[in-house]
Amino acid sequence: MEKFDRITIDPKIMGGQPCIRGLRIPVSLIIKLIAGGKSTEEILKEYPELEEEDIKQALRFAAWMVSEKQLPMIK
Repeated sequence: MEKFDRITIDPKIMGGQPCIRGLRIPVSLIIKLIAGGKSTEEILKEYPELEEEDIKQALRFAAWMVSEKQLPMIK
C-alpha cells in the first residue's frame, strides 16, 4: 500500500474530506486546480503553506483512490 503521510482525514476538518497535512486544503482542490491548467508553481504561490511534495502526494492519492474502486461504465 502507498504511504500517504501528508494526507489527513479528520471528520472535524472539511467534513472528513482528505486534506493536506491537516490544513483546510482538500486533495480535491489540488486536483481541480491542476485539471484547470494551474502549474505546481502557481498553486504554491496561491497557497504558500503548501509544499511541492504535498501536491505530488495529492496526485498519487487521487490515482490510488480511483484505482481502488470499481467505477460504473460510462456510455
